Amino acid sequence: MDYAVPRGRTITVAISRLGGGLSYSTVITILTRLHAKQAVTRTGPKRPVLWQPVANEAGLAALRMRSLLDKQSDRDAVLSSFVSVLSADDEELLRSLLADSGPGGPGAPTDRPEG
Repeated sequence: MDYAVPRGRTITVAISRLGGGLSYSTVITILTRLHAKQAVTRTGPKRPVLWQPVANEAGLAALRMRSLLDKQSDRDAVLSSFVSVLSADDEELLRSLLADSGPGGPGAPTDRPEG
């Protein structure tokens, strides 16, 4: 399945890619709701309007996980529980990813001179 969209798609193209069995109003309603949840973006008022996902499948799953975490009052307990149910391989992968994103790792903020 094609999750990475290099450019936006029109409603007509989206309907076609979905098999053509959905009505225009159904697809526009779904896209509008996804837009409200910040899962898709749309071009400005120019026609035709182009819709594009904000992330690929993995990125959307991460956004859902973050949204669920944000709704919890005890983040420590939630994260601790999450880690406790990971497989050994997944836990090791998570440790590796966290180490890579730590100080000096890829994606770490760089020191900028003040001024």
